[in-house]
Amino acid sequence: MATVASIGYFKRYKMEADLHDLPAPQLSEGYTFAPWSFELLDAHAEILFGSFYQEIDSQVFPSLGDRQGSLCLMIEMTRKRGFLPEATWLLLGPLGACGTVQGMRDRSGGLGSIQNLGILPGWRGRGLGKALLLRALDGFRQAGLDRAQLEVTAQNDTAIRLYRRLGFRRYKTLYKAAPHQVLSPEF
Repeated sequence: MATVASIGYFKRYKMEADLHDLPAPQLSEGYTFAPWSFELLDAHAEILFGSFYQEIDSQVFPSLGDRQGSLCLMIEMTRKRGFLPEATWLLLGPLGACGTVQGMRDRSGGLGSIQNLGILPGWRGRGLGKALLLRALDGFRQAGLDRAQLEVTAQNDTAIRLYRRLGFRRYKTLYKAAPHQVLSPEF
């Protein structure tokens, strides 16, 4: 058998929400939000990797399924002109960091863009993703933005339900090309 690289396509939704009238983020006792600082860059990257490793989004964006790739992604994001520290947070729990979110201002300047929202698998199902997303959205509001957008892989039903509950609505469907490997018989 030989490995042959091919291209696969993943259906993704662009979703957008108004930032007015959102509830305040609520965290259970023992959890806190850590605001962005460069000293937390490695922790953000490690949580990105841990949250997306072996998940569908690491197939769509291979850097998320790789420790070094996640670190490079974080470094590149923080160097971009639109990086918004006030919408970038690390979630700390009783045993350490367990969630991360990054926010950017889009090129037009009037829209916030969630880049990655990740909760480690062992911490999911506790409302932490909702709290972390609300904290980032509040950061967009503090930066003077009125709307936020994000992209989500169509197969990620749990994330889509969360986003819809917080007022996000799909406004565009797109297809992301991503390489994948297929085993084929050698001739």
